[in-house]
Amino acid sequence: DMQLVESGGGLVQPGGSLRLSCAASGFTFKLARMSWVRQAPGKRVEWISGIDAPGSVSTYSNSVKGRFTISRDNAKNTLYLQLNSLKTEDTATYFCARGDEGVWQRSRPAVGTQVTVSS
Repeated sequence: DMQLVESGGGLVQPGGSLRLSCAASGFTFKLARMSWVRQAPGKRVEWISGIDAPGSVSTYSNSVKGRFTISRDNAKNTLYLQLNSLKTEDTATYFCARGDEGVWQRSRPAVGTQVTVSS
């Protein structure tokens, strides 16, 4: 079974940075497109970034473009998301997912890692 375990969240001030990690197992990670999605309290899940299997092509939603960077280490079966210039509206639970913007799937259960941006 696919397992995705996120880590690296925390409390940070506006303008700060965090690096999220996602350890993947249960599938051939190096062949999979991967994404990050997030869910703020009371809102729907939002896709925010994706990366192709080799790690050469990445895409972003308008809400995070220019501030967040997705990357992966296929040797370590790990996906990353660097969050810079954080805003209060970035507060959410962040999840990694297998797939791309069109179709993606989170681990079941999906735990995620909480990012809180507050002064």
